[in-house]
Amino acid sequence: MSGYAQQPPPPYQGQAQGQGLPHPPPPAPPRPPRRWLRPALRWGAAVLLLAGAAFGSAYAVTGAERGDLPGLATESDGRWDYPELELPALPEGKPPPFAPANAGEIHHADLRDLLLPAPAGAEDDDELKTEDGWLAPAGFTSIYVKEEREELRQALTDDAVRHIAATGWTMPDGTRARIYLLQFNTASLAAHFYDEQLAGGISTARDLTGAPEVAVDERWSDEDQLPEMELYVYDEAKPRGKEHVRQAYVVAGDTVGLVTVEAPGEAELVPFQQTLVLQHQLLG
Repeated sequence: MSGYAQQPPPPYQGQAQGQGLPHPPPPAPPRPPRRWLRPALRWGAAVLLLAGAAFGSAYAVTGAERGDLPGLATESDGRWDYPELELPALPEGKPPPFAPANAGEIHHADLRDLLLPAPAGAEDDDELKTEDGWLAPAGFTSIYVKEEREELRQALTDDAVRHIAATGWTMPDGTRARIYLLQFNTASLAAHFYDEQLAGGISTARDLTGAPEVAVDERWSDEDQLPEMELYVYDEAKPRGKEHVRQAYVVAGDTVGLVTVEAPGEAELVPFQQTLVLQHQLLG
């Protein structure tokens, strides 16, 4: 069984005018040390190659320049057929998020362009109420259990969330995927929001409505994370209800991402990991 190989993405280019940032709120408290960073994998000058029958545990790295990010072809292991991906152009003169000149680790590209596109055969998630790709804070907090929502809404206000971009789709077998990207003024504020509101060690601090009990997914390899970012991958604990939910948080500079995949019976591991890997790359 073959994996997928990435074509190198082109350097960030573009002639769009840069977007001004709102006046930042007071500096967030210093970030606490992180003791259990999820997987690490080089992206800027490196290419991620999924290989091997196990898919989720066998990854390899090869050097390359930035270029196109091909989707993973649908094969017998259940992976989805994503289109070829390309990193979006940056406004003229703006550096990539993890360049030395970008101290705030800001994603200057349109946040909606950093959302992973739906794979072949997917239908839009009509229950995800976005306006031109943007999601209101109440739309994001609504995915959590009721008792969590008000505190989360207040935290989004306190940490001055700039934008929330979201997308979602349903596959022919009933599997549903959603991706949320929350952008703050700086990486420090994004980390503060995650640390104070979402981080939970071996579990999550906030419960999704469909997954009240979760645990760290140990099947996610410790070699699958880009060094500039942090990944926290969880699986719903047994016994489960009718729906099985997998979820992962990505902390990438000024942006906090959430990827969820849920399905009746069991959410397959391969397309969840595939979706997470590709979204993770787009944020790099």
